[in-house]
Amino acid sequence: MLSKNRITGAGLRVLALVISLAAGAATLTPAAAAPVPIEAFFANPEFSEARLSPSGNYVAAKASHNGQRMRLIVVDLQNNQAKVVAQFTKADIRDFQWISDQRLIFNLTDSSVGQGDATHAPGLFAVDRDGGNYRQLVNRTGRLLSAPGAARMLPWYHAMLPQSGSMDSEYVYVTKHNFQNENADELVFEELLQLNTLTGQSKYVPRPPDSMGWLLDTRGEPRLSVGLEKNLRKIYVRAQGQQEWRQIASFAAVGKSEGAFTPLALTADDKLYVSSTAAGDKAAVHTLDLATGKLSKEPLVLLDGYDFDGQLLFRNDTLIGLRFTSDALGTQWLDPAMQALQEEVDALLPDTVNLLSPPQQAEAPNLLVQSYSDRQPVLTYIYHRASKKLNQVGASRSLIRPQQMAQQQFLRYPARDGLPIPALLTVPAHAKGQKLPLVVLVHGGPYVRGSSWGWHSDSQFLASRGYAVLEPEFRGSRGFGARHFFAGFKQWGLKMQDDIADGARWAIAQGLADPQRICIAGASYGGYATLMGLINDPELYQCGVNWVGVTDIKLMYTDTWTSHSDLTLFSKRYGMPQMIGDLEKDAEQLKATSPLLQAHRLKQPLLMAYGGSDMRVPQFHGNKFRDAVSATNKDVEWIVYPEEGHGWALPHNRIDFWSRVEKFLDRNIGPTSQHNKQPAAAAALKESTP
Repeated sequence: MLSKNRITGAGLRVLALVISLAAGAATLTPAAAAPVPIEAFFANPEFSEARLSPSGNYVAAKASHNGQRMRLIVVDLQNNQAKVVAQFTKADIRDFQWISDQRLIFNLTDSSVGQGDATHAPGLFAVDRDGGNYRQLVNRTGRLLSAPGAARMLPWYHAMLPQSGSMDSEYVYVTKHNFQNENADELVFEELLQLNTLTGQSKYVPRPPDSMGWLLDTRGEPRLSVGLEKNLRKIYVRAQGQQEWRQIASFAAVGKSEGAFTPLALTADDKLYVSSTAAGDKAAVHTLDLATGKLSKEPLVLLDGYDFDGQLLFRNDTLIGLRFTSDALGTQWLDPAMQALQEEVDALLPDTVNLLSPPQQAEAPNLLVQSYSDRQPVLTYIYHRASKKLNQVGASRSLIRPQQMAQQQFLRYPARDGLPIPALLTVPAHAKGQKLPLVVLVHGGPYVRGSSWGWHSDSQFLASRGYAVLEPEFRGSRGFGARHFFAGFKQWGLKMQDDIADGARWAIAQGLADPQRICIAGASYGGYATLMGLINDPELYQCGVNWVGVTDIKLMYTDTWTSHSDLTLFSKRYGMPQMIGDLEKDAEQLKATSPLLQAHRLKQPLLMAYGGSDMRVPQFHGNKFRDAVSATNKDVEWIVYPEEGHGWALPHNRIDFWSRVEKFLDRNIGPTSQHNKQPAAAAALKESTP
């Protein structure tokens, strides 16, 4: 039996950030004079998502070099021989999984085109670890191809499902998305099929009437389904080997709800693990009795200061560990042998967080180790248990040198009403003294966790150019308890905005930030917060960078483009009215917190960038605000990436965008900003379409 296990963030390897508060302006050492090339930050990773086979004798990963297509490779750890088992001339490997020690499944994407130019669905494919027995299982287009075997392919709206269990079969489970119309605007329900990866034959699994999600048990069988009816979430289970589903719980899908929980894992012997706030403010791990539907009175695992957000690690039906996020990613091992192995690896790699992934078979000779820090992007190792040696098999970003990167600190600062606001602070590697130029980087969502301690391209790039970076987890952000989350409801432009400004003022009070050189920046909700920050606090922010940002809350509900938006009817009917605001009941508040209706108040330099194919925040948002703000503000730079969606999928667009951000910041708050201001004569709106 597990006992209550309270885990503190202090157990993670978070390096202390030392900020010198000696008098004088910030300076840079000569070592910072030659900045790291921008491509090192924003190119696609070279090696990623490595996974061990069930026996631990093989490791599969995605790999790409010199801008080539992303390939699926398998390394035989017995002889260290690598083999490309899947590659395509016009597509890239997207996701993959082992389904046995012999066989893998994967799907595809096309990293050479943006969302607007994408013409294919992900599909689904299977291949043996030696490249043999290749088979396409799900079509990538709306038409069946004439190739041999195409008639047995499933249509494009079938998708990969995470597999679990013993992983010793050629069978997998896939989902079928059923939409309300042929444009795939709204998912109505989700079916489940069992699919043979060798023959392509499939059969349906009986389902509850409103199924919208599935959970396989620890032996890989579908035993739990999540249903959704209006704003009611339902949990169904079925007994091992049975067809009938039984509802065990229902609760509100959005908003506070007594008895709400999130299923995490179900063992073959009917032990259901869930995440719930039943024991207090923070979501903790409980068990749930399938017969009574009752949660365990005491939590099995409770993090100190954080919601449990992660996964449970099993070997067969035994829970051996938990992977979670507190200030950084971490692991709590319940299995003494795995804890001993963790200590051995940590002794070899003392300066990084080291995430061990054991294979399914307990006697396997190898462990996968993914190692990272705030200054080190992920490195992948194989740890050989008998020899106790590490062998590096891949680096995600080989051009990054840790000694050139910045240190990052997780901290909390007080909001004006006393609420502690978690945040990440990144300070340039070679900064000396105080009063640095500061970028307040606001995460999107907004009702999500922004980030955790580690190496991140945006903040590290900005730090490499001499900027301190503050990333607030304002109220409404997930991961820090129910109180923190619900405090953000209906607070767009209000207390959520105050939390961000309070972070900038905290940095000034600490002597870290130069009060005359602060810029606010962010994407999506972060773009909205950028505009509202410039409007609400003009004395605090000298400039702003908004990409794919909401410019008027009402536009998300009412304008004609919403018939083609990926915002669901569920979100508009139940989520947004509770979390953001009701169009009728909160009409005056939504007007007062609309950047579009207050565009004339924004006088600072502004960089705006939008994707021409964005279905979350369509370019229409940007167009309307650009036209409104340019009537009274001539220092506006406008960029459109026609093929991109809600963010930049293509490396050359990421590189182009951040190159523009670098120039914009340098012009307005950078080291040369006072000598490199654009003359007033250059008053025309600057537009460009890369």
